[in-house]
Amino acid sequence: MSTTEKRQKVVRAHPGLSLEKQCKLLEIHRSGIYYKPRGESALNLQLMEKIDRKITEHPYYGVERMTDYLNMDLGYRVNSKRIRRLYRLMNIKTLYPRPRTTKACRDSHKYPYLLRDLKVDRTNQVWQTDITYIPMSRGFMYLVAVIDVYSRKIMNWSVSNTMSAPWCREVVEDAIKKHGKPEIHNSDQGCQFTSDEFIALLKKNEIKISMDGKGRALDNIYIERFWRSIKQEKIYLNPPNGGLELYDHIRDYIQFYNNERRHTEKGKVPPDEKYYGQKLAG
Repeated sequence: MSTTEKRQKVVRAHPGLSLEKQCKLLEIHRSGIYYKPRGESALNLQLMEKIDRKITEHPYYGVERMTDYLNMDLGYRVNSKRIRRLYRLMNIKTLYPRPRTTKACRDSHKYPYLLRDLKVDRTNQVWQTDITYIPMSRGFMYLVAVIDVYSRKIMNWSVSNTMSAPWCREVVEDAIKKHGKPEIHNSDQGCQFTSDEFIALLKKNEIKISMDGKGRALDNIYIERFWRSIKQEKIYLNPPNGGLELYDHIRDYIQFYNNERRHTEKGKVPPDEKYYGQKLAG
């Protein structure tokens, strides 16, 4: 049975089985049943696609520089107010403090950055989690992923049309259930990761909490590199026509990334080989 056929068997109002249990029985991820992309005006969708491609290549482009690029190089006539709003909508973080595109919630939790000068030499020592914007032929969605820093293995992922704290918590929680817990979890200071329920999950599992400095996207560099890879090697080459197709694209790419894509920094072996080989050796 194909993944699409499995998803069609999910009954949202089943009297005896929750959506979570149905997905587990069918062996599909819960995110696979939430596939409606978010929309914007045609102009904004064009701008977002151009912004995403440029920021993927040049992550230091702030709002003003991006506005100049769109107007002077591509011929648009837009102001920085519009581009700043799109940066926030796309969850874009540049490599310097302005603009503050990932704002923490009021009264949210703050933690220091623990990875500076840390030698990462084993699996499940450090995980990083982040969210990125994914362009589609019509509309857009968000992708959240958890990466093991040592092996570069994607531990879990999900797509959604909103960036909610419960969504992010669920993805990390499922990764812990499947692979065990990390010693340290690192993220940015976004509202999802500083929320009570996300922090509670980490504390419950006695995981040390590390957060990037404001405006320091390179603190989370390993997941940022994965975003560049999946967009340039899959999404841009094969723009998905809908949420189900996007889900299949991402699933196929992550399977390839974990099992076949060789990392020069990691002895030219795929992440799964590095992750499971090191665990067996240890």
